[in-house]
Amino acid sequence: MGMISEIQAWELTDTNRDWLIHRPVEIAIYVALAVVLRFALHHGIDRMSKPRKSPNAKVNERRSQRARTIGSVLKSTVSIVILVWCVLQILGILGINVAPFIASAGVIGLAIGFGAQNLVRDFLSGIFMLLEDQYGVGDVVDLGDAVGTVETVGLRVTTIRDANGTLWYCRNGEILRVGNMSQGYATAVLDLPIAHNANVHKACEVATRAVLEAAESEPIRADMIDKPEMLGVNSVTAEAITIRVTAQVKPGRQWAVQRAFARSALTAFEEQGIEAPYLPVLR
Repeated sequence: MGMISEIQAWELTDTNRDWLIHRPVEIAIYVALAVVLRFALHHGIDRMSKPRKSPNAKVNERRSQRARTIGSVLKSTVSIVILVWCVLQILGILGINVAPFIASAGVIGLAIGFGAQNLVRDFLSGIFMLLEDQYGVGDVVDLGDAVGTVETVGLRVTTIRDANGTLWYCRNGEILRVGNMSQGYATAVLDLPIAHNANVHKACEVATRAVLEAAESEPIRADMIDKPEMLGVNSVTAEAITIRVTAQVKPGRQWAVQRAFARSALTAFEEQGIEAPYLPVLR
């Protein structure tokens, strides 16, 4: 009996040692490993997503917001994966069968996916939009239902301020097409209507001189990429003959250049006697 009691006491002591020392140490190692791994991956993501500096403040703002959003998504994903891995390891150390948890998580995730399809689609569309750099803060875009300047870009919603000051909230998953008027370069297009009895050749010459002078003036000169080009007669209708002038300009500056060209050309037409088309007044 004494021998049996000693064996039982030894087994009990060994069991206590396993629960009080070995398993807590293993759990602490996994927790420490998870913390170190999370810190290292987050640091790497911060370095990879750090935007390059540009002399253009607008470009810097756009790159910074894009980098912050992508970095936030990647860090959140890494944190969730590491947390799930650490919890599963701890449950395994405690002797709990994790297979039912994994199966239940799969079923719950599938149910959430079906129940939140629109939300998932918005997030996926936002991620691809950011990765492809379709537009950024400050860009003038046409999203179909809304046209204006992008104010914020998120993973789920993009906000746009239109010309009337209305702020539009556009879900990324509902955006089927994007027309970006602020990437690369833009084209200023000026259509000038003249009367049928006006001298077309003279009108083209006068308009060309006027827009060239406007292109060399301040502050329009800074917006120009290439010299204006006279394309000639663009259309002939019952009301007027339309001549067209185009110029390649910096993105987002086409409207300011068009206004400057129109003011200069119309002033020159008036000075040179180029008649405007006669439009009958409807009563």
